[in-house]
Amino acid sequence: MDYRICSPESKNKAAEMFAEKKNVIINACLEGTMGAVYADNPENPQSAMALLGDFCFFAGRPNRKLVQYKLQDCEQRFIIMVPQNAHWSALIEDVYGKKAKKIFRYATKKKTMETFKRGKLEKAVLSIENKYEICRIDESVFKLCLSQGWSRDLVSQFPDYEMYRKQGIGIAILKDGELVSGASSYASYSGGIEIEIDTKPIYRRKGLAYACGAKLILECLRRDLYPSWDAHNIGSLALAEKLGYQRDRSYPAYEIVNY
Repeated sequence: MDYRICSPESKNKAAEMFAEKKNVIINACLEGTMGAVYADNPENPQSAMALLGDFCFFAGRPNRKLVQYKLQDCEQRFIIMVPQNAHWSALIEDVYGKKAKKIFRYATKKKTMETFKRGKLEKAVLSIENKYEICRIDESVFKLCLSQGWSRDLVSQFPDYEMYRKQGIGIAILKDGELVSGASSYASYSGGIEIEIDTKPIYRRKGLAYACGAKLILECLRRDLYPSWDAHNIGSLALAEKLGYQRDRSYPAYEIVNY
């Protein structure tokens, strides 16, 4: 089975299944900007899966083949599966057993662009020490991001810098030319981005992620793109709240190792 949805009619049907839980990753897959949507039937889908990078969202009627599905050339050994409901959860647990580690992620409330406090964000950008340089992620910084494990996710969903230049957006902090922190678009579509923030371990708790995140949000507001933030853990949620987001709800997900 390799039912990748391509036709507008089939994507519209898949979109209806995802209606209760749309986010940037799902929107990017449905729009065709990044990732892809797969289904149990390419013409009349009853079950759907949005797959982009480390994330996989399920919707519609629970389907074992979709939960088991893996791209033929996929070398990925880790994925986060997000079930639409308890029936999908039960199926994931049945298929993957102990490999499926249940976690809870945190969605933030979708704000209007006008409710972001620009003055506070601008102060956050200026809060870092002078020894750090804050800049846009250009081609040279893009390559720096890919060169280290901790920073790869900042840009790794874009196959090359040219695509990142056209569709991505990111902010980095350098110290003596070394990349130490970054905030970037993990995924993007025409209406916004999903924020990814990472800091080199030895530079954490210095306010760098706070400054990077603030600068990225400001840049998104300037471009009329919504800066969406789904937190992977409590620490990420705390940073989001510091930047002005509000917690909406927690939702279950499954980390699958050796996928």
